[in-house]
Amino acid sequence: MTSPHDPVPFEPNGETDSIDLLTAALRRDAADLEVYARVLTGTLAEALPPGAVAVERKRGLADRLAGRDGRVQRVEVFLGEQRLVLDLAGPHPKGEVAKEVRGVVLSRRPVALDEWVRELAVAVAARARSDTRARAALERLVLGE
Repeated sequence: MTSPHDPVPFEPNGETDSIDLLTAALRRDAADLEVYARVLTGTLAEALPPGAVAVERKRGLADRLAGRDGRVQRVEVFLGEQRLVLDLAGPHPKGEVAKEVRGVVLSRRPVALDEWVRELAVAVAARARSDTRARAALERLVLGE
């Protein structure tokens, strides 16, 4: 039996609600960009095929001495012909959505963090429809596990 307080599972077929749930989950830790970047890159790397997520980090001396990966500076997500870039190097995150075909960028547009997250949610939800591994990772993200 389910209660009204049980979390709603990620259902890619209930398109609008699922996109909204995924967007909220992807945005959940955005107030602390460092935590947000770690959660986002970990979830995406787990949900998407190898090579679909590129992460650029900056490692200071303290990071190297402590064996840490360093701070995420840039995240690029490649899904089909869409490339989503999130630049976290400056004081404010900068998003970009680009259309790329065979390595050639046909168009690019800067977007705010909220719109970038929404575009990412739509693209990843589409991927989850045909990939059970991606679906399982996204369910964990949405449910906060």
